[in-house]
Amino acid sequence: MKLIKYVKRIGGMIAVASSLLLAWSLAYWLTTLLYKEIHYFPDEIIRQLINSFLGFSLFFCFMFLLSRIPLVRSKQNQHLYPIIQAMKMIAEGNFNVDLSFYSNQFREQDKHHPYYQIVENIKLMAAKLGEMEEMRQEFISNVSHEIQSPLTSISGFAHALKNEDLKPEERRHYLEIIETESKRLSKLSENLLKLTSLESEHLSLDRKSYRLDYQLRRIILANEPQWMEKKINMDISLDKVTITADEELMDQVWINLLHNSIKFTPQGGTISIAAFKSGEDSIIVKIRDTGIGIEKDTLMHIFERFYKADQSRNRMAGGNGLGLSIVKKIIDLHKGDIRVQSEFGAGTEFTVTLSENILDENPVN
Repeated sequence: MKLIKYVKRIGGMIAVASSLLLAWSLAYWLTTLLYKEIHYFPDEIIRQLINSFLGFSLFFCFMFLLSRIPLVRSKQNQHLYPIIQAMKMIAEGNFNVDLSFYSNQFREQDKHHPYYQIVENIKLMAAKLGEMEEMRQEFISNVSHEIQSPLTSISGFAHALKNEDLKPEERRHYLEIIETESKRLSKLSENLLKLTSLESEHLSLDRKSYRLDYQLRRIILANEPQWMEKKINMDISLDKVTITADEELMDQVWINLLHNSIKFTPQGGTISIAAFKSGEDSIIVKIRDTGIGIEKDTLMHIFERFYKADQSRNRMAGGNGLGLSIVKKIIDLHKGDIRVQSEFGAGTEFTVTLSENILDENPVN
């Protein structure tokens, strides 16, 4: 097979060389006849330049005429037509292009052929665009569903408030529901804007050095009304650790994780928060609760957008499914890692690992 490949290459080189030789010979013969007719012979260097220019011109004319031969054009069309059709389909939004029959025409030794590379890259592009389109459709569907539910409640209870015979306590109850659903819509909008901002290519992290233990203690105290209302015991163990990070974004991480733990920890439960150094420059933060836990088949999905398990007993039910997606994105931006361990009915533990000095590998001007 390799021998045939080399023979074809040598044959092609010989054909090109022969074409060039023929073009130069014809150019020399034509210029010689011209000089004899006009009885004028220019200098040798001028004649060489004229012969070279005319030779190249004849060679390109010969190649152009060769490409117009039906047999050659049909061979080119055989290669190009499927590619052109596939690109038209992609331009029209149809990413289900099938060029496998075309790829199979190439033998193993032809895998580096330009046409083969073009086909493979078109297939890859179509696959990636198809995945993006599916994600877009799913995103729109999820957002529409999340918006429709509170809007339906607001509309229904607003209509019920028109009833003049409502008792004051019923009217107050309906107004509280409308207020709750309005806050839910506001939170959804806020989280969507936050995710969009975090995924922007032009996002620049405002890094500075600060005490992480101070930050965690401040957030715990700021949320005291929530955990005191449920009589949750807070087990705090914070070493003196300093970190270089975007403090405002990291606030969002700890707030989201703490709110999650408070939400799913029962009355009189316990939430443990620990921060300590590990190794030379790693910092670990653990947030553990004694809540209802997460089922195993849900664990692998908890950082996905809008993911909420259907089972009412699962801690992923409720909310809009964006809080942990935001947490994961912020941790990724800081080149860190977040992991979760959970036992259904026994509690959940989130472990965040960060570098003490997080460097910006892709600074934005």
